[in-house]
Amino acid sequence: MRGFGPQELLNCYARGVFPMAEGRDDPRIYLLDPDERGIIPLDEFHASRSLRKAVRQDLYRVTVNQAFAAVVEGCAKPAPGREETWINEAIIRLYSSLHEAGYAHSVECWSGADLVGGLYGVSLGAAFFGESMFSLRRDASKIALVHLIARLRAGGYSLLDTQFTTEHLKSLGAITIPRSAYRERLADALIFEADFHALPDNVSGRQALQSITQTS
Repeated sequence: MRGFGPQELLNCYARGVFPMAEGRDDPRIYLLDPDERGIIPLDEFHASRSLRKAVRQDLYRVTVNQAFAAVVEGCAKPAPGREETWINEAIIRLYSSLHEAGYAHSVECWSGADLVGGLYGVSLGAAFFGESMFSLRRDASKIALVHLIARLRAGGYSLLDTQFTTEHLKSLGAITIPRSAYRERLADALIFEADFHALPDNVSGRQALQSITQTS
């Protein structure tokens, strides 16, 4: 897509559309504007008792923006049940540019020196657009999501866009809403400026859960 850069990508998010590729080896980028949209209402996020226990025990060390490129690469690799991904080289370059400009962020889970899971997305106004997540160890992506929710709640965000819903996301509180309802929520979120760094970049699991509880 000639002439499509980071600013054009931000403009797409502000209009309610997002990019995808057909596959890792397909150089083309398509813009999607689905009839229905997946979101996680930040005041309805659900973490099971076992997940809260894993978060509280700091099963993994969680960081923010320490390995953005590695998280994107992790999300782009095939995995069981996801043999083909939509993240191609053009997508990687675009989001790397957004990260350098301060709009794209990652949450990482580490076991020792090994990156075992994480997620990344785009922050604009008081909206966070979750792009993708991956997990190489039990609950790693879910733990990253708990930390993201805590950060969004603390920072004054009002919209967490998941694009689509999966059974995995539904178990955490994701719902599907019509395009019109999504655009209304998006317009409201873009009026305000949230703070992704309202929490320190290295909070413990207990601190993350406490942040969610305090802002409930």
